[in-house]
Amino acid sequence: MRRKTEKIKKFTRHVGVKKEKEKRKFDVKLFGRWDSNIEVHDLSIKPYLNVDARLLPRSAGRLRRPFHKSKAHIVERLALHVMVPGHAGRKHKITSGPLAGSSYNALQNVEKALEIVEKKENKNPVEVLVRAVENAALSEEIISYQMGSIMAREAVVTSPQRRIDKTLRFFAQGAFRRSFNKKKSFAEALAEEILMAYTGSPDSTAIKEKERIEREAAGAR
Repeated sequence: MRRKTEKIKKFTRHVGVKKEKEKRKFDVKLFGRWDSNIEVHDLSIKPYLNVDARLLPRSAGRLRRPFHKSKAHIVERLALHVMVPGHAGRKHKITSGPLAGSSYNALQNVEKALEIVEKKENKNPVEVLVRAVENAALSEEIISYQMGSIMAREAVVTSPQRRIDKTLRFFAQGAFRRSFNKKKSFAEALAEEILMAYTGSPDSTAIKEKERIEREAAGAR
């Protein structure tokens, strides 16, 4: 009986320490300003969208496992897409920008964009970003394959990881496009993209691309 009671006491202590650590873990604020304790409403992307408490959203290449992107903070993933936004047709010069390869400058611009979002919405900008990703994440797209001498197209369901990646890419590309050769800064353009996706505005690049791709997928069913 004594051994059993000792084991129970040890177990309760262990559980108590775990609970204390979990409580302490959520006291850290992003950039020392914003709380990351946010609930993701879209259940399909919830395991792949990380909003754990971080002071600085930068893993510095330490995440090297399968699906390592799921462990990176959503703000860090946005900053990575800002550095490497990818091609948008033949207009690579418009979608690239001067931030490629500089993680510090990319994070600084993302932080400024979140500040603008907070001023305009009077809400936690990380929550606004999560809701914008949920609104602009496409659900299906098309693939092309050769069947005999013709190219056939078929509608497929988009994987959750790809839904997040493509949405963040559209945010970065749309922001670079809005700020290219204009007085508007990149941080302001990125804040506009996030806010328009948050409200579901058709002027958002991510919303436009989502509707276009899903319309093509509906025609290829």
